[in-house]
Amino acid sequence: QVQLVASGGGLVQAGGSLILSCAASGNFFSIDVMGWYRQAPGKQRESVASITRGGSADYADSVKGRFTISRDNARNTVALQMNSLKPEDTAVYYCNVKTTIRIGRRGDSWGQGTQVTVSS
Repeated sequence: QVQLVASGGGLVQAGGSLILSCAASGNFFSIDVMGWYRQAPGKQRESVASITRGGSADYADSVKGRFTISRDNARNTVALQMNSLKPEDTAVYYCNVKTTIRIGRRGDSWGQGTQVTVSS
C-alpha cells in the first residue's frame, strides 16, 4: 500500500502565493512520477504539474510560468509552489504518485485532497 498525505491548502487573495506539500510512504520499490491534479466544482479533474524521478517537469498551459513543482527523492516528497494565484485556480488539489511496487508491478496512488480557494 502507498499512503499520501497532502497539506498546505488554504484561502488566499488573487495574486498571492501558496505551497502544497505531499509525503509518500508505504510498500513500494520506487516513485517514478509525482504530480498534482485539481478538480473544481462542475469540472473534470485535470493534471496541473508532474515531475519525474530525474527532475523533468511538465505543466498545464494554464499554470506555466506561475507554478513550480519540485521533489525530494530522499524524503519521498513533492511540493507545488503556486504564485500569482487566480480565482480560476480554486479547486481541490490532489497529490498523485506513480510507483514501482515491485518488479513487474506498478501502482497509481492518490492523496486525500486539499482545498485551495483564491478570492478576487
